[in-house]
Amino acid sequence: MATAGPDRPILVIENDLDAPAAMVGHWLREAGAELVVCTPETGQPVPADLTGYSALVVLGGAMNAYDDEAARWLPQVRRLLAEAVRAELPTLGICLGAQLLAVAAGGRVSAAETPEYGWQLVAKRQAAADDPLFRELPITPDVLQWHVDEVSALPPGAVLLASSPVCAVQAFRVGRLAWGTQFHIETTPEIVAEWARHDADLLHEYDLPAILERSSRAHPDIAEAWQPVVAAFVALAADPSTAPSPAVAAGPRLLPMAGAAPVQPAGPLTDAAAIRAALAAELQASREPPRH
Repeated sequence: MATAGPDRPILVIENDLDAPAAMVGHWLREAGAELVVCTPETGQPVPADLTGYSALVVLGGAMNAYDDEAARWLPQVRRLLAEAVRAELPTLGICLGAQLLAVAAGGRVSAAETPEYGWQLVAKRQAAADDPLFRELPITPDVLQWHVDEVSALPPGAVLLASSPVCAVQAFRVGRLAWGTQFHIETTPEIVAEWARHDADLLHEYDLPAILERSSRAHPDIAEAWQPVVAAFVALAADPSTAPSPAVAAGPRLLPMAGAAPVQPAGPLTDAAAIRAALAAELQASREPPRH
């Protein structure tokens, strides 16, 4: 049942017709939000500013964050993202949207050393413990990956919220209310299958049937982890004042995994070895049959 949402609509920019809002759009509406969906690939102009909107969501696409010749609307999208960060308007960028957010705020995007495709796990960093959106997530939430570029330098002052051994910047926050995720949470199995058909040449060395089968099975777990995050985002759009200022911890905190040692508040939730151990344990647990 829909709840009371923002009194102004959320602007959703779909950069690619093959990368629609899909489940995120459904979750936004279910949480009570009204959406204005902009599809610039069809010739629809990107709004000149964010007047009249309660939040901004920017989705993915096959182009890269600097591909202004192929996607001439990208400079305006970057301007809107920069405006949203300055105005503290709740903002969510997904995959390309996250990369555009990083560039708009002064970061850098580069070709990924290792592209990622299909279902994966990412590991929260310590800063996620106090983040308005990420704090309730499990330590290694399920996600869907499909990218050949990555954020190689975070914007000044950005907070790293999730990482993986393959891609250091999986999620981040810029300012108080702007989030970016390198991974996807909005997909359906049908969307992923279409991406696989489109990227067949890139995937000829991969076990594509296995990627598609694992991705299909993962979607319920992705929804379980991320639908509450989207609902929390709508609540922030309705009342941004509910987002606390970044907290300063008083002392060391224990990592939420067995055998972990205390770390200082400024440190990561896990170092690289601990991330690998957590992901390996989560993968192993997912393969074990249920106990009765």
